[in-house]
Amino acid sequence: MNETDDFAALLRQYEGAPSASTPSRPKVGDQVEGQVVAIQADLIYVDLGGKTEGLMETAGFLDDEGHPTIAVGDRIKARVAAIDADSGQLRLGVQAGRRFHDVAELEQAYRERRPVEGLVTGLIKGGVEVQMAGVRAFCPASQMDLRFVDDLSEFVGQHLAFQITQFEGGRRTNLVLSRRALLEEERQQQAAATRARIEVGAVLEGTVTSIKDFGAFVDLGGIEGMIHVSELAFGRIKHPSELLSVGQPVTVSVLRIEPSRSPRQPERVALSLRALAQDPWAEAATRFPAGARVAGPVTRVEAYGAFVELEPGVEGLVHISELGAGRRIGHPNEVVKVGDQVAATLLSVDPAKRRIALSLATADTPDEPAARPEASEPKTGFGTFGDLLRASLADKKSAGQ
Repeated sequence: MNETDDFAALLRQYEGAPSASTPSRPKVGDQVEGQVVAIQADLIYVDLGGKTEGLMETAGFLDDEGHPTIAVGDRIKARVAAIDADSGQLRLGVQAGRRFHDVAELEQAYRERRPVEGLVTGLIKGGVEVQMAGVRAFCPASQMDLRFVDDLSEFVGQHLAFQITQFEGGRRTNLVLSRRALLEEERQQQAAATRARIEVGAVLEGTVTSIKDFGAFVDLGGIEGMIHVSELAFGRIKHPSELLSVGQPVTVSVLRIEPSRSPRQPERVALSLRALAQDPWAEAATRFPAGARVAGPVTRVEAYGAFVELEPGVEGLVHISELGAGRRIGHPNEVVKVGDQVAATLLSVDPAKRRIALSLATADTPDEPAARPEASEPKTGFGTFGDLLRASLADKKSAGQ
């Protein structure tokens, strides 16, 4: 064998050997994305990259007048529905489902567990009515979304993808559908991708899905995490709805990942918004120098003193000894209550321990003098015993005259 033959043999081995950087071939059920390269009467050709091509039925992309709704060059997301045993060709199905034109096609979709597109036409007892291929179908309320929806009217008039869970042929075709089955499948794929990048300290994008008294739940992409109310902000938050609303996009930091007993989500993820915000105590010593006058509302009253909010996330303590303006008091609530607006003098700041000492007793300034006791007026009471005796003698003397 000469050098030319050796080189040719090596080249064939190289071309036949899989590369470490070559992506694995998609399997049935995998979601793929590619570019439309050709549209024929019955088939659409999609370039998936890596010398991989998929085929889709053109019928799923025609409008009511029979015109294609996509064009060459468009990018499209799809799911691998099947792989031809002889040619190895990938057969793709649109994730949003496709339109079928007769009962036979619906039955085939049911057996192959393929998504089907239908139009939600109205509300009926226990769910919604869906029209597909001229057949009236039923989707229970519990199968319309991942979470139970109280008002199903929001779906009326929408074209949605469903999975046929029950098919009964005959003179009257009976179809039962589920949209939730497709959403759960998609969610599982999202969760797998999210688990690959989630770790303590990671900063992730998410969407608020629900709000409770104790915190807010955030969808990170197939996996839900919770922001406890204490992790929403540095300031005092009474309820998460003060800052968040359902559907709001948020950027969060992962605090903890703990195992869960739930088979649907095997992990509990603790999140934080506060961890990504600037700590207001970082420059507290600069903003609050000793001797400065400050003001704010009373947020808490304890037996040893009252807390005053100077700004969100920063509170100072007025010790009970600094509340009475020199007089002894038994409890701070004799002087202040929660919600009172007070002015105080800043005694000291300790950013490391997050402590600020305040005083109401020394809160007076020249432009705001403290109230002073006014000059005492002559007393009009009974007086001393001597005063009474002198008054009695004077009365007797007047009577004798």
